[in-house]
Amino acid sequence: MNLKFKRGLALLVIIVLVFGWFVTLFGIGDVDSVKDALKYGLDINGGVYVVMEAQTDATGEELEDLMDQTRAVLDNRVNQMGVAESSVTIEGDKRLRVEIPGVNNADEAIEAIGKTAKLTFILADGTVVVDGSNVKDAQIATDGSNYKILLEFDSEGASLFEEGTRKAFNKEVTPTIDGMASNEIGIVLDNEIITHPGVRDGVISGGNCEITGNYSKEEASTTAALIRGGALPVELVEIQSSVQTATIGTDALDKSIVAGAIGLALVFVLMLVFYGMLGLVADIALLLYVVLFLWSMAGMGVVLTLPGIAALILSIGMAVDANVIIFARIKEEIMAGKSIRVAVDSGFKNALTTVLDAQITTLIAAVVLYEVGTTSVKGFALTLIIGIVFSIFTAVVITQLFISLLALSKKFSKNKYFGVNEDGSPKQMLNKTFSFIKHRKVYYIISVSIIVIGLLFMIIGGMNYGIDFTGGTNIQVEMGKQVDIDEVKDTLKDYELEPTIIYAGEGNTQIVIKTIKSLENAERTEIIETLGDKYGVTQDDVLASEQFGPSVGDELKANALKAVIIAAIGMLIYIVIRFKSWKYGFSAVVGVVHDVLMVIAFYAIFGFTVNNPFIAAILTLVGYSINDTIVIFDRIRENKRIHNKDNNETNIDRSLNQTLNRTIMTSLTTLVVMIPLCIMVSASIREFVIPLMIGVVVGCLSSIFVCSPIYFELCRNEETSKYMKATASKAKKTRK
Repeated sequence: MNLKFKRGLALLVIIVLVFGWFVTLFGIGDVDSVKDALKYGLDINGGVYVVMEAQTDATGEELEDLMDQTRAVLDNRVNQMGVAESSVTIEGDKRLRVEIPGVNNADEAIEAIGKTAKLTFILADGTVVVDGSNVKDAQIATDGSNYKILLEFDSEGASLFEEGTRKAFNKEVTPTIDGMASNEIGIVLDNEIITHPGVRDGVISGGNCEITGNYSKEEASTTAALIRGGALPVELVEIQSSVQTATIGTDALDKSIVAGAIGLALVFVLMLVFYGMLGLVADIALLLYVVLFLWSMAGMGVVLTLPGIAALILSIGMAVDANVIIFARIKEEIMAGKSIRVAVDSGFKNALTTVLDAQITTLIAAVVLYEVGTTSVKGFALTLIIGIVFSIFTAVVITQLFISLLALSKKFSKNKYFGVNEDGSPKQMLNKTFSFIKHRKVYYIISVSIIVIGLLFMIIGGMNYGIDFTGGTNIQVEMGKQVDIDEVKDTLKDYELEPTIIYAGEGNTQIVIKTIKSLENAERTEIIETLGDKYGVTQDDVLASEQFGPSVGDELKANALKAVIIAAIGMLIYIVIRFKSWKYGFSAVVGVVHDVLMVIAFYAIFGFTVNNPFIAAILTLVGYSINDTIVIFDRIRENKRIHNKDNNETNIDRSLNQTLNRTIMTSLTTLVVMIPLCIMVSASIREFVIPLMIGVVVGCLSSIFVCSPIYFELCRNEETSKYMKATASKAKKTRK
């Protein structure tokens, strides 16, 4: 790639960047700003969701068919409500989650969701021929090129359907329904005609018929599912529901945007201060990264939730990491006496493997999180996956383009612009060399002590589980003024809730009522009416209202454990393949387990609430904490190859010191991004960010003080074996 072409490409990137940010912030023509283009979840738009569990003993394919049929019916009912961005998804084996953002009357929405759908077959004049209770089955088949639907009725339905098709075939009815002919039979679900095939070949008897019409496989499957589900095929029990207003979500969204802007600005400043011109290049790549990230979210229709915003801002910090790795490598090549141009080429080449290994291990954890997690966790994981993909692209392609231009420039191809002093010494935070392995037993004692103390707190006092795990009800109400909590408890004493009531909101004008009792929607409405009699509040003042059983918490814990195990196995396999040694993989997985136990210990000791955001953060930590470890292990592997005559302790200490500044810088930028988010945004985001912040610190320390020493311990036998062989060889030569 010649210089002229590189300059043209760089100019094009700058133009795209400026234009992209203009459209992102202000929109252009028919294109909205990215804030308006993105889809938002319930916690931002407000609305209602309900999780229902099927009461059935069916298993295997029978259960899958049953849940698909039920989902199709509920999806049709939700769409009938005319709500944009609503969704019906299957969670686990027997659960359905229905989300309806932006509804005005959440109580009616919940009632409508649970109402049994009604299916009828009608003639063109509106006469009912037969209803859905007489449908035994509806399947799809193909005649080679098109799909068709095969219907089967019970004996009563067969007789009624035969009579109806006789009237239709003979055109005995006068059409009164728009769009239907006298020889057609309409199939109506919830007062909407989903199809109206004609009776053309004669009266249909025997209880079996087929519907043709050039259906695609998807169209035929959907229609068949709707027909099968004329009446809900299985009883559904509400196990969790939530009503949220847009006020709390919009406020959190606006604050998250401001917090993100502040965090981003702080990262820009840090990169400029510590890396100079290289930092400016990283800032350009980061700005492009954010634009690509946001518009890919909008283009893919990813629903952005508050945890998703946390993932977005967290991924900004992670995107810096690849640039820091590249810069560190370039500086080392310059310090080794190479010219700027050669150092840039060599630095990128040496950094690429490390960047890919570190990001792919995190990607493995994110994919597991997506596959195993519930709906809100899936959104976080998908956001993280998108972030990883674009961070690799911007670091490898964009950063390389601009740095290569600096290297080819007469003015900027000097040491001072690449983080190196004129005497060849590096510009970095720490210039001191440490002996890490020598003091490894001290680190072991500290880590084990904290984990043991945490376990003792768990055994003696238990964890502070939120109602995500205990089950119960949570109601948040805007009271309009600060009220006396004891007075509120006295007002609600007849309900025997034994509630925990806390203040919330600016000026403590909101109250949050928490109880382990699972209150149905009608009971929650009654409580609000009681508060209304005393304080004048109405349903419009309810900011959040949710109820769920303890089985939800049990499932969260089971999914979290499964995700940790699967992610650890996946990362272990990848590391063993890439590093060609089980010792690296085992040491890294020990570090992951250590980090998870340390975070759990902190929660037990300090009594932090363990809830859904905590679980998502723990699972994210599994991927993030291994990032530092992979970078260090990559350097250990390289140094063992280059300095093969040095012992493992020397090579590991050398590797840790070479990567120490990068480890500190990456952790610092990630924390800097999260701190404004933690301070400025809502409690729900804070509960998500705090374990991430703890995890970043723990992950940084464990890669240095746990994983690397564990790898050293595993390699001691290797050195002993080499020493014994060398001694035996020397003794043999002496005897000769």
